[in-house]
Amino acid sequence: MSVVISAAVAALSAKIAEGFDGSAKFVIEGEGGIIVDSAGVRASEEEADVTLTADADTFQAMMSGELNPTAAFMSGRLSVDGDMGTAMRLGAALA
Repeated sequence: MSVVISAAVAALSAKIAEGFDGSAKFVIEGEGGIIVDSAGVRASEEEADVTLTADADTFQAMMSGELNPTAAFMSGRLSVDGDMGTAMRLGAALA
């Protein structure tokens, strides 16, 4: 597992301590995938209800609170494939 993915798992785990109702996959371009679901947060490439893809800088800005996930999506820095309702619930959980 890359250093970027390890740090991302830790950051997401801190924000979503109780798990998440649904399943979401973050793909950090050039690094790998992270699954967020009712079991918690883990590095994985498995399928999910929604897949969110961004580069490492965008992901880090969202985790630090510098960039709102909705603003990242609207500006084209974050792409979403799958269930938009799940993506919106995840965005609210990260805020």
